Amino acid sequence: MRWKRGAQAPQFAVQDVFGEMRSLADYRGKNLLLSFFRYSSCAICNLRIHHLIDRYEAWRQRGLEILAVFESPRDNVVSNVNKQSVPFPLIADPEARLYDLFGVENSEERVTAAPGNPSRLQGQILAARDLGYPLQREEGGNFFRMPADFLIGPDGTMTQAFYSEEIGSHLSFEEIEKVLC
Repeated sequence: MRWKRGAQAPQFAVQDVFGEMRSLADYRGKNLLLSFFRYSSCAICNLRIHHLIDRYEAWRQRGLEILAVFESPRDNVVSNVNKQSVPFPLIADPEARLYDLFGVENSEERVTAAPGNPSRLQGQILAARDLGYPLQREEGGNFFRMPADFLIGPDGTMTQAFYSEEIGSHLSFEEIEKVLC
């Protein structure tokens, strides 16, 4: 089931990769960007994390928090993603419980199809490689997972629900900026 703008976000409580409990209730009164990524060694996913890190402090000061979820084992998330010293919580969800709760799709067809904008995707792959994230699969990660992003308002209502149609696509930074005061 796909969630839509205006719906109450489903409640959850999970441990982050460092053992801290994280729940939707923790973010009451703040805006939350809940981002679902493919797997922890995904080059394009790590490029997006890099861009989120660059914006995080300014966004946090404007009332936005970030939770990033990967369908990978905890140790993989720590060794692959957190080598960037990520300042926001990372969630390892190898059983895909949060993915299922938020209706985030698997799609072998879309992952293996030609991208909608091949030059954009190629640019992302090259930029990720330059950051030390080559294009590769990961043992224990889900190669066929599609990305998704949810902006959840201070009252727990979804202000944006974005389900990607291709692997290198996420909610635009412009859309995220619109919810910030």
